Amino acid sequence: MILTELLDAALGGRLPTDAEAIELASCEDLGALMVTAGRLRDEGHGNVVTYSRKVFIPLTQLCRDVCHYCTFAHPPRKGERAFMTPDEVLAVARAGAEAGCKEALFTLGDKPELRYAIAREELTELGYDSTLAYLKAMAQLVFEETGLLPHLNPGVMNDAEIADLRSVSVSQGIMLESISERLMQRGMCHFGSPDKQPEVRLATMTAAGEQAVPFTSGILIGIGETRAERIEALLALRRQHLAHGQMQEIIVQNFRAKPDTKMAEAPEPDLDDLAWTVAVTRILFGPKMNIQAPPNLSEGGLSRLVDAGINDWGGVSPVTPDYVNPEAPWPHLDRLARETAAAGKILAERLAIYPAYALDVERWLDKSLRTAVLNRIDADGLARTDGWRTGDAEMPPVELTEYRLSARTAKDDLAAILAHAGEGEALEEAEIVRLFQARGEEVRMVADAANRLRQQVNGDTVSYVVTRNINYTNVCYFKCQFCAFSKGKMSENLRGKPYDLDPGEISRRVEEAWDRGGIEVCMQGGIHPDYTGQTYLDILATVKGAVPDMHVHAFSPLEVYQGAQTLGIPLSEFLPRLKAAGLGSLPGTAAEVLDDEVRAVLCPDKINTAQWFEVMREAHNAGLRTTATIMFGHVDRYVHWARHLMRVRALQEETGGFTEFVPLPFVAMEAPIYLKGRARIGPTFREALLMHSIARLAFHPVIPNIQTSWVKMGPKGALACLNAGANDLGGTLMNESITRAAGAAHGQEMPPEDMEALIREAGRKPRQRTTLYADAPPAQYAASFGAEPLSEIENTPARKFERGGKRSLHRPGLEAAGGRE
Repeated sequence: MILTELLDAALGGRLPTDAEAIELASCEDLGALMVTAGRLRDEGHGNVVTYSRKVFIPLTQLCRDVCHYCTFAHPPRKGERAFMTPDEVLAVARAGAEAGCKEALFTLGDKPELRYAIAREELTELGYDSTLAYLKAMAQLVFEETGLLPHLNPGVMNDAEIADLRSVSVSQGIMLESISERLMQRGMCHFGSPDKQPEVRLATMTAAGEQAVPFTSGILIGIGETRAERIEALLALRRQHLAHGQMQEIIVQNFRAKPDTKMAEAPEPDLDDLAWTVAVTRILFGPKMNIQAPPNLSEGGLSRLVDAGINDWGGVSPVTPDYVNPEAPWPHLDRLARETAAAGKILAERLAIYPAYALDVERWLDKSLRTAVLNRIDADGLARTDGWRTGDAEMPPVELTEYRLSARTAKDDLAAILAHAGEGEALEEAEIVRLFQARGEEVRMVADAANRLRQQVNGDTVSYVVTRNINYTNVCYFKCQFCAFSKGKMSENLRGKPYDLDPGEISRRVEEAWDRGGIEVCMQGGIHPDYTGQTYLDILATVKGAVPDMHVHAFSPLEVYQGAQTLGIPLSEFLPRLKAAGLGSLPGTAAEVLDDEVRAVLCPDKINTAQWFEVMREAHNAGLRTTATIMFGHVDRYVHWARHLMRVRALQEETGGFTEFVPLPFVAMEAPIYLKGRARIGPTFREALLMHSIARLAFHPVIPNIQTSWVKMGPKGALACLNAGANDLGGTLMNESITRAAGAAHGQEMPPEDMEALIREAGRKPRQRTTLYADAPPAQYAASFGAEPLSEIENTPARKFERGGKRSLHRPGLEAAGGRE
């Protein structure tokens, strides 16, 4: 096939056939190969080049093989132990953990006990019958004591050994190096090394694939192989991956001649030869594969390797040397970031397990390791790099000023998306996903663009509302996997006694809120099995009977849907009845993520995406304004966030009924799905900040108000969001129970004095508003300052739900929801 046709086919999504791949061995047009490889890499990995921050643990440097280029493995030395002791292993691992490492890379020679008596003797002293049994124990020790995630390079293994090590490692690896049988012959580099037999190593990879082990492999170039043999080795690895999907990365490593080896005088491959091999590897594997080249083996040539199609630098240690190539120190991470930026990319940290595998832990990881991985990743599967948690008062957020600009970083695609948003155009799914993938200096680009739109739409005013949350019951017969609020005999997370407020307590709270300057009560609760649509009408009558002028912002779409069903009437009839009874507006909760792929995991018995939008559409048609929310950072991904934003915009363009959009970062601490180890720990600060910015961009100009939740973000986080596209601080709350039940530490009330101080700290002008964004009435505004402390609340016990049997339930799919959103 003509080269241009082959490369065009690769860009069109067709992998070269084996025969076509072999033809590339004679290709000398390095420029054409690199252009194609670079485009494929960008298609699969965008603007990011990753690395893993690791600590190197050389458990033993004895090996039964005698590769003629290797200085890592050596025969026993007098006075030197064959194995690191547990104390030595832990000392290295702890140093790595203190330096911010997340990976413990265990490397060792192949089964040295089969060759050396000293290895057998030391293993017996340590209490183990094999090197791999000792490796398993040390990997488990490091994980349990330091939290580092083990990646194991133990050499050739059988099925049972791989299965055993899978229980203590997030990934494993073995370099194929070469598939050439010639290299096993006398005088060649693998003579005398039985574990370098190609079919033996491929059998290890097959066993790993069959057992769903995320696996690393690759080739070593310049050890006597031809270019055709390199391609044959890559094709063998490709067949492995196509069969089992286990190859999380392919390493292209260049031979470095080392003193005191039989290949000390052998020529090393030059940078062009390495770039040629990298480019061919990318073309053979396509855009999604992770292609790695070690940065310490190509000093001065890193930009060329990026151009050739790599998307990963491998493990880089701030603590330990490269024991395999001790003559080549790791580049300092700051320098690696600068050189990556000089190549037009952003350096991002990953775990030892790559993102696609980390996001599918139930398939790829032993149960004992899943939670640890989920706790360490963001929604893209990359490493969390800040300590911020939703609602955690002890963790200040990363400052926006830490996202610094780098002039050399390519970001033309991002600039084009921001320009589209600035013109008010609806963004496409891929564009929104790309915005969420912003990292490093790109975060400031997105935040600044959103903030310019905020200034254009809202000026320098930041609004807030004086409101009281009244959660009338915490009894709920549904088990939404994120909810730590609902209580009852079937709850998995009983925190406090079940209650169901009587009308007198509701009236008292409404009156007290009005006396303290409140103009709104925000009312939501669990789905009580005794509640019907009439219950919600009665609650409205209670509020209006207490304070006729109080605005009632109440009832999630779940409650509205349930109310209509229990009365046997359509939404188009029930919503006008609620409005006539005094309902002023609806909160846009119960949305979580409006994509049924997520909802099937998060809240499978709840109203689905179409039903949520049905309630909102009918509410808007009835003349009721609503908010819209997203609760994100659990089992969702950027594509789900993009779909959510697009669907909300589409309804807004149809009805114009949304007053505001409120991002709600997932509070994980007491959420059942998190406690079961099935969800992430919430969004990173980068993601939470970007959600506010991207909402501004994605909704411009159809939704003018973006609210930040001071309860979820904390005051410092909310302040950052005000400088990244948000223009509203939500409600003062008076009583906030739902987020606190989930484990957040922020207070139950932020009075107007504190609200306005925070707004002025952002350099903006405060405005107290009504629910529908008019100015607050002067009398209520005046009453809101210097208000008396709240009286002690009384939660009317719902004693029959503390114990008892099953009840007959109305069940359209419902939740307990809350907050002033």
